[in-house]
Amino acid sequence: MTDFFNNLMHEFELPLGNPVLVFSLILLIILLSPILLRKLNIPGIIGLIISGVIVGPYGLNILEKNSAVDLFSTIGLLYIMFIAGLELDMNQFKANRNKSILFGFFTFIFPLTIGFPVCFYLLGYNFNASLLTASMFATHTLVAYPIVSRLGISKNQAVAITVGGTILTDTAVLIILAVIVGNNAGNLNQEFWIKLGVSLAIFSVIMFFVIPKIAKWFFSKMESEKHSHYIFVLAVVFFAAFLAEVAGVEPIIGAFVAGLALNKLIPHSSALMNRIEFIGNSLFIPFFLISVGMIVDVSVITKGTEALIVAGTLSVVALFGKWFAAFFTQQVFKYSAAQRQLIFGLSSSHAAATLAVILVGFKAEILDENILNGTIILILITCIVASFATEKAGKKIVIEMDNDPSDFKSTNSFNNEHILIPIANTESIEKLLEFSIFIKEKKAANPVSILSVVSNNDEAEINILKARKILEEFVKQASASETKINIITTIDHNPASGISRISREIMADIIVLGWPKHAELIDKLIGEKVDSILNNTNKTTFICHFEKPLVWHKRIAIVVPPLAEHENGFDLWFTKMAKLAQELSIPILFCCNETTQNYTFKLLKKAKLTVSIAPYLFENWDDFFVISKTIRQDDLLVLVCARKGAASYMNLLENLPSKLETHFEKNSRIVIYPQQFSQRFSNVRYNNITPEPLSKGIETVQKIGRGIGNIFKKDDHGESL
Repeated sequence: MTDFFNNLMHEFELPLGNPVLVFSLILLIILLSPILLRKLNIPGIIGLIISGVIVGPYGLNILEKNSAVDLFSTIGLLYIMFIAGLELDMNQFKANRNKSILFGFFTFIFPLTIGFPVCFYLLGYNFNASLLTASMFATHTLVAYPIVSRLGISKNQAVAITVGGTILTDTAVLIILAVIVGNNAGNLNQEFWIKLGVSLAIFSVIMFFVIPKIAKWFFSKMESEKHSHYIFVLAVVFFAAFLAEVAGVEPIIGAFVAGLALNKLIPHSSALMNRIEFIGNSLFIPFFLISVGMIVDVSVITKGTEALIVAGTLSVVALFGKWFAAFFTQQVFKYSAAQRQLIFGLSSSHAAATLAVILVGFKAEILDENILNGTIILILITCIVASFATEKAGKKIVIEMDNDPSDFKSTNSFNNEHILIPIANTESIEKLLEFSIFIKEKKAANPVSILSVVSNNDEAEINILKARKILEEFVKQASASETKINIITTIDHNPASGISRISREIMADIIVLGWPKHAELIDKLIGEKVDSILNNTNKTTFICHFEKPLVWHKRIAIVVPPLAEHENGFDLWFTKMAKLAQELSIPILFCCNETTQNYTFKLLKKAKLTVSIAPYLFENWDDFFVISKTIRQDDLLVLVCARKGAASYMNLLENLPSKLETHFEKNSRIVIYPQQFSQRFSNVRYNNITPEPLSKGIETVQKIGRGIGNIFKKDDHGESL
């Protein structure tokens, strides 16, 4: 018994050495510190950093900085940068790259301009030490980025330009670091610049050309092995970090570039993205934040007034430099006060890159111990300030978005949308479900409903049980992306009747149907089953065939008939296509007449969508397939049709869906039938009144008009017939 207690006491000797015990303690800190501090309205990030200070070697010495802690800390830092690159809206980033460059310039030049005179004249350091310390002020680590991600505002323009500016300023500072160290050692020559340029060029080629092709091949070959996708992504992140280090820049640049390289292959709503964020935010990133606290030496405060003066001066200069950069960015781009505060919050925290600069300078004997200790205190102060500022600004932006009277989503009640996926065969479920998850409004309370209609016969009950068992397998796919799924199995005399009835019962806004498997059945589908659904429902209906995975498409080509903007469902389907383009980070080719284009751009501005749209003037509907010259094989082709009696209905639209399979057999295709009338203001007295007689009359007049037009057409020689 005595031996047992002695062994037990030995295990609890400080600092803890047992890896299982160390890991258990860190997990306990990750679990409890955010919960305890949330009650005091303190961001959880600060709790993790302060916990690191308390349990670290300069606090109670419970934990020491060993190889295991350093490894997890490195993974956490790389993870933050990787997720920042992965969540970046590439369309918005491209549209605002000049803004990112300007902010990157501001957040680099202001801290440098303020910091150098302070270090050189006020603190009395030499040129190299002053320049290196001033360049440290220009760096920042996105410590507060998890707050932005949690609040769901990572695609806000202020966030996009801050992330872009982070990479620019950190890269510039790390190059300055290499130059100063080279200059200090006397190695700054032509060979240095050639080596740096060539290595960075090779790194860029590998990351932006080789890695995406390997990833695309891997995801397609291992489509069923979902867990291997995450392992592959993790391997890419670390390989990119290693390549960046070999190329002469910091590993964090490599991790960010890995995020950019895989951005288009990992949609934000996908199950893989959910796994990446879940594991990072639950484990690796908190580990990094705790390790940041573990490097803080609070005993610096007791080492005399000089150390305190240096620490205080460095902290004030660092915060003011970043605030000025955020202020000038706000003034130039006319951002709100909350966006300015968000930019300041994200860019004011100093951690990894800052420490890297100072440690290199200290080891090279360019900087003294006062600067090193002052920087460690600066890291603690700036991380706390950044966390508070980001949390406060992020909540303001969320409230502004929710209360904005011009907000398109709130006026159209998209928060109550309900998507219905009727299933004819199980082969198409996975792709239809993925498409529905991508276009679904994330704040919508209703689930995505999967429907199976069973024939009303003697085996109906057995078939219902079979159908439900098959459909339950696909609930796992949706749950991986945190999407609610509702399984519905019903009995009816025919599928179309069951679909129409259930869509009304659950008040679905959108019906997503699969394309028929065999080409010869397309006429039957459009002519009978779908026609019956369209006639008996007034829902926006998508008929989908995906030739390849959605992430493989390079563009969405939407062909829209004249007067389509007058349909009640125009705003809904357009917003869904724009959302799909955002998820896939691809542009939209919008083929329509000038009037529809003008309306679309007004809608784009009103809905505050960041999708990139290339207008293409198309009016020659009599020779529709001339558009095939514009459509590429990797385009997702979307044809907008119309129900009979709709403003945009034309006779030729009836046969177009069936001809798409012949003319665009290698393309993924979607045919959209927009909602024609508003469902929310329908009156029971008019339920039996249909537009069919009117539509038949319009059809007849159109045919007569065409016949008369043909009589007066000129022949090939220019003579009347």
